Amino acid sequence: MIIKKIALFEASIISLFILIFCFSINSNAEDNNSKRYSKDEGILSIMYHRFNESKYPSTNIQMDVFKEQIQIIKNLNYNFNNPRFFIDQFNKPKNKKDILITIDDGFKSFYTEAWPFLKENKIPFILFISTEPVGKNGYMNWDEIKEIEKSDFALIGHHSHTHEYLIEMNNSEFINDIETASKIFMDKLGYIPKIFSYPFGEYSQYMRNYISNNFKVAFGQHSGVIDVNKDRFELPRFPINEKYGDLKRFKSLINYSPLEYKSLKPSEKKISNKNNPPRLVVEFFKEQKNISNINCYSNDGGNWKKSNLEFNQETLIINFEDKFLPRRGRINCSLNDNGKWRWFGTQFTIQKN
Repeated sequence: MIIKKIALFEASIISLFILIFCFSINSNAEDNNSKRYSKDEGILSIMYHRFNESKYPSTNIQMDVFKEQIQIIKNLNYNFNNPRFFIDQFNKPKNKKDILITIDDGFKSFYTEAWPFLKENKIPFILFISTEPVGKNGYMNWDEIKEIEKSDFALIGHHSHTHEYLIEMNNSEFINDIETASKIFMDKLGYIPKIFSYPFGEYSQYMRNYISNNFKVAFGQHSGVIDVNKDRFELPRFPINEKYGDLKRFKSLINYSPLEYKSLKPSEKKISNKNNPPRLVVEFFKEQKNISNINCYSNDGGNWKKSNLEFNQETLIINFEDKFLPRRGRINCSLNDNGKWRWFGTQFTIQKN
C-alpha cells in the first residue's frame, strides 16, 4: 500500500512537472513570439485617418494621392495583407513582404471617399473604431460600420471608447474605457474585436500588459516593419498624411524591410523626469550582418539629430544627449544591408512636469 501511494505521488509530481513545463513553453512562445533570426520579409503597415479633408493636414490624405500610393504598391508587386488572417499567420515568416492598410478613428470622410475605392478594388484593410464618437458629426454611424464589417476583406478593430489620452488615466479609468467600448462592440456587432490600436500610439507597461490579456495583437504609431520577432502588442505602423505622404517619401518607405531584434529595453514606454532620458538597449541576433552600420536618429531635446551609438557585440546601446520633451519621444534606426534598407522605430510618451 505504501509503495502504491509513493508511486501515485511520484506520478502526480511528474504530471505536474510536465504541465508546468508545457505551460512555460506556451507562455514563452506567446510572450516572446519567435525570438530567432527568421529572415522574415515581414508586413509593412501604413496608417491613415481622413480623406479629402484639407483643413486637417496632419491626419488627412488627398484621394488622388491615396490612389497613386495604392498603384505604387501594385506596381511593386506587393500583396495586400488580409487582416482576417493576420493573427493566425503572425508567427509564419514571409518570403515576400505584405502591405497592411489600417484606418484609425472611423471618420465620415473614410466612408464617403476611400471606402468606395477600396470596395471596388477589394483592397483589404483594418478599420479601428472608437465607440464614443460613432454617429456624431464627422464620424461614421453603426450602419455604415456594419456595412464595412460584412465584407470579406475588411476587419473592424478596437480603438478604445473615448479616444482620449488613455495614458493619463489611472488604471481603473483606463480599464473602464476599454471595457465600455467592448460592451458597445458586443451590443452592436455581436463580438469584441481582437485587434487593438492604442490612441495616439501611447501606452505604458501596465496598459500593454492589460491589452495583451484581452486582445490578440495591438498596434502603436511608431514606424517600422512587422516581423515575427516584433512584440505583437507593440506593432509598428508608418503614419501617412499630407506632410509624410508625398509620393517620393512613400516610394522610399514602402520598400523598407524589417530590422529584426531579440529584445528592446526599457519595456516601459511611459517616461517621467526620473528616467528621462532613458537608456535604450537593443539586442540583435548573432546571425545578423552589418549591424555596426546602423544609424539612429532621435528627437531628444526637441530637435531631430543623429544618436550616439555604442556597440557591444550583438547589443546596441543608445545614449541620448538631452531629455525628451513632452509629449512624445521618438527614435528611428535604419540599416543598409547590402542594398536592402532595414528599419525599426520606437516611441516613448513623456509625462509633463
